[in-house]
Amino acid sequence: MSPANAAMQDETDTEPTSGNWSWWPSWRPTSMSLLKSAEAKIIACIQNNVWSRFVTLPNQNRIWTLKVTNKTALKHKDQAAQTPLVMVHGFGGGVGLWIRNLDALCHSRPVYAIDLLGFGRSSRPSFPSEASLAEEQFVNSIEQWRQSVGLERMILLGHSLGGYLATSYTIQYPERVSHLILVDAWGFPERPQPQSQESGGQGSELKRVSPPRWVKALASVFSLFNPLAVIRAAGPWGPGLVNRFRPDFKRKFEGLFDDDTMTQYIYHCNAQSPSGEVGFKAMSESLGWAKRPMVQRVNLLPPSTPVSMLYGSLSWVDSSTGNTVIQIRGKNLTSVTMIEDASHHVYADQPDEFNRVVENICNTVD
Repeated sequence: MSPANAAMQDETDTEPTSGNWSWWPSWRPTSMSLLKSAEAKIIACIQNNVWSRFVTLPNQNRIWTLKVTNKTALKHKDQAAQTPLVMVHGFGGGVGLWIRNLDALCHSRPVYAIDLLGFGRSSRPSFPSEASLAEEQFVNSIEQWRQSVGLERMILLGHSLGGYLATSYTIQYPERVSHLILVDAWGFPERPQPQSQESGGQGSELKRVSPPRWVKALASVFSLFNPLAVIRAAGPWGPGLVNRFRPDFKRKFEGLFDDDTMTQYIYHCNAQSPSGEVGFKAMSESLGWAKRPMVQRVNLLPPSTPVSMLYGSLSWVDSSTGNTVIQIRGKNLTSVTMIEDASHHVYADQPDEFNRVVENICNTVD
């Protein structure tokens, strides 16, 4: 048995442990088994061949992995030679959120989707509290996953937090990435410095006003907790809380499900013991800014590595950062594409256009 095959374990294997939080399910209506069931209902919608396994890393952490291939691939042997697309979700997400994209994008190449370490069904280890070390743990897990699966090169796509980590990975392992696709990536811009209005004659200008004290106080209080602590603290009211505050997830996937499948999936992804969430907290400042803004490091990306940045026109993410990246890297191998009528979850808001754009990018590789 090859090392790659040895690292792949059947999905019926024991689920990753939940650390010292095993008493919580008596209060929270969740478990890894319920997450598995919610995800299974989503994956059942895939029309092509699906391979789903835990991939065991050298440190015994496990990364939940989907591989989707064209069901007619046996008639098109060239697909095996095509550079695979690897998709990395954002904060609080999981492989199930790509359900509107996997079938379309596996037409000409294998597509892998993974649950980041500490999220979804992957292992939930402890994370360091120092930003650079937390980032390193995420990136190392992606590289160990690549080695375990046996991929030589890949087209790496990351959404939100996944885009930040995909960029960090490409900086460290550029020889493994044929093309970097960043979808509404989090953590790129530098945090604006708060300044008050200045006066002083003709040369005065209105500068950014510092947030009110109550906003600062509220941010300080919430900074003491993990970002999704409220979902767990809500106990049996947690699922209803997700439905109430994120009804958009139900709308985004209403063509596939007419019930609470997607919000139940989101709930079970994030009601488990916090792990990747702790890593994200270590990497972020109050109000969601990155402690180590990626715009300060994009110059470290190899000039020969193409980078495509996709943004939703209605997203809260500042798309002007894409133009900043172009100024730093040059526009020959860096592009910015705006997806109209899409918010932060571009891939779900406008899946047809998203799939078309990503497919075209992939076809530039091979």
